[in-house]
Amino acid sequence: MNGLLIINKPSGITSHDVVNVVRRLANTQRVGHTGTLDPLATGVLVVLVGAATRLAQFIDDNDKAYRAVVRLGETTTTDDAAGDIVERHPVTVGRAEVEAALASFRGTILQVPPMHSAIKIGGQKLYKLAHRGKAIERAPRPVTIHRLEMAAWTPPDVTLEVVCSAGTYIRSLARDLGQTLGCGAHLTALTRTAAGRFTLSQSHTLETLRALAEAGRLTEVLLPPQAALAGLPTITLTVEQERAARHGQTFPLAVATETAMLQAQNAAGQLVAVLIPVEAGGWRPKLVFPAGA
Repeated sequence: MNGLLIINKPSGITSHDVVNVVRRLANTQRVGHTGTLDPLATGVLVVLVGAATRLAQFIDDNDKAYRAVVRLGETTTTDDAAGDIVERHPVTVGRAEVEAALASFRGTILQVPPMHSAIKIGGQKLYKLAHRGKAIERAPRPVTIHRLEMAAWTPPDVTLEVVCSAGTYIRSLARDLGQTLGCGAHLTALTRTAAGRFTLSQSHTLETLRALAEAGRLTEVLLPPQAALAGLPTITLTVEQERAARHGQTFPLAVATETAMLQAQNAAGQLVAVLIPVEAGGWRPKLVFPAGA
């Protein structure tokens, strides 16, 4: 079994918990996910099965979309509802002030990741340090907020629609919005509505996957490996070109030289390789997909 499962992660479990469920259902250890979701969060989690796990690099950097509920007036140890409340302040701002504050977060900004995150500093994950009561300085990182709109204003809560670059922490966005407004804030609910081209409407619950697996029909919702490469132009190789690609060799192709990468398939429509250009019009494999997978 090789391909992608688009899962609607429930709240209360980790992304790794979802991977473990899929391992049991698909009866394989070769399962991974892209774009970690916090235990509190729900929504689109892309899970790769079998040989498709090798394609994670082509999904990890995709933009993400979220629907987030931010509570003004309270800050927590984790910047979300999973943490302890450390400060409370009266919320005196109105819708207009919140709308104005949102404008400062659109575009490319510098964001300090939360202490409770999986980012490694000095070889150690931040959340493990946080669990030991340690807090260390985190360097701000550039992220891009492509879209940030208010979807609902029910004070002290504000619901936001966010489209952002990979690596953006919505918890940090909530925290920073509260600081800008002078009342503090934290994230109380988060749903990822899209990861790249994969949307919530395409996703399946774990209950649905369990039922399909029990009926021997799990492959019905398994997307082909090529789904991970949907943004790349596709070329069909000849038998000789496929042989060269599988041996890691460089060979010529009559394609546009400005193309940075290609997904190459054989006449049967099976993924063979991801190709990159080299000198003199040649192409070589960046990644070779197993034959018959």
